[in-house]
Amino acid sequence: MLTTMLRRALVVPLGAGMLMAASVSGFSVAQAQETNVIVVKNFMFSPMSLTIKAGSTVTWKNLDGEPHTIVDDAGLFRSGALDQNDTFKFRFDKPGVYKIFCGIHPNMKETITVQ
Repeated sequence: MLTTMLRRALVVPLGAGMLMAASVSGFSVAQAQETNVIVVKNFMFSPMSLTIKAGSTVTWKNLDGEPHTIVDDAGLFRSGALDQNDTFKFRFDKPGVYKIFCGIHPNMKETITVQ
C-alpha cells in the first residue's frame, strides 16, 4: 500500500510536468513554423538574405519605432510606410534574385532568392 501511494505521489507530478513540457515545446514549434518572416529592427532586415520557393509569400514586420518601406529594386512592389508592428506581405511567383531596400533608409538592404 505504501508503494502504491508513493507511485501515485510521483506519477501525478511527473505527468503534469511532462504535459507542461510538451505544451512549451509545442509553442516553440509553432513559433519556428512562422516561415518567410523578415523582421525590420535596428534599421536592419533580419535575415538579410532569404531563399524561398516560387509561390511563397514573405512577410515583413517592422519592430522599429521609425517607419520603413519595403521596396523591390526592379520596381515590382513598394509598400506604404510601415509603422511599428505593421506588416507587409508579397507573394513571389517567379524565380529570380530580388534586391530589396527601405525607401526611407536606402542603406537598409536585403536579397531574396526565389527558386
